[in-house]
This record gives sequence, structure tokens and C-alpha cells, in this order.
Amino acid sequence: MVIKVYIATSSGSTSIKKQQQDVMGFLAANKIEFEECDIAANEENRKWMRENVPEDSRPATGNPLPPQIFNEERYCGNYQAFFDAREDNAVYAFLGLTAPPGSKEAEAQAKKEQQ
Repeated sequence: MVIKVYIATSSGSTSIKKQQQDVMGFLAANKIEFEECDIAANEENRKWMRENVPEDSRPATGNPLPPQIFNEERYCGNYQAFFDAREDNAVYAFLGLTAPPGSKEAEAQAKKEQQ
């Protein structure tokens, strides 16, 4: 399973650039393998991302903006959903991955299961 992060390398928006760096920096720091899919340089990536973001996750107007996160073909969410999952120590669950033993998320999950 490969995590795919749809980004725009030539975005004029500082907040989009920061969000993209935040997601990719977190994944790299936690040794979670991911693939960058640039929608600015590759029309196929842009088209695929726009077609595969679920209807209920799209903005009211316009197209979904990067970063958008997928696990292979399965939509995980946008930056806000990623941020919320990180705040809740649930990034691995958000990404559809198993939390590594000893991680905060694995410990939190084990506590939940014991209750």
C-alpha cells in the first residue's frame, strides 16, 4: 500500500505550500512511505485527484485543492482531516495503516481495546 499525496509544486498560495510541507514532513519524519503526485506538472494526476475526491469532501465551489491524501485508490482526506487525525494521535488509522508497536497511536488503541 502506497500513500499518495497530491500536491501542486507551483502553487501561488503560501498556505497550500505550508500544508503540503507539513503533510510530507510528518510522513517522512515517521518513516511512512509516500509518493508525491504533482497536479501542477502532470495533467493525469490533476484529473485523477479531482475525479476521486468524494462528492461530500469537495468544496462547495471550485475544485478540491491540494494536499489531498490517498492510500492507493482509497481517499483518506484533505489537510484539515490529516491535521485533525494528527491532533488525535490517529494518523495511521486515518491513512488506513497499522500503527507501529510502541507508537502513541498503538498505545492509545491498546488502551481502548482494554476498556
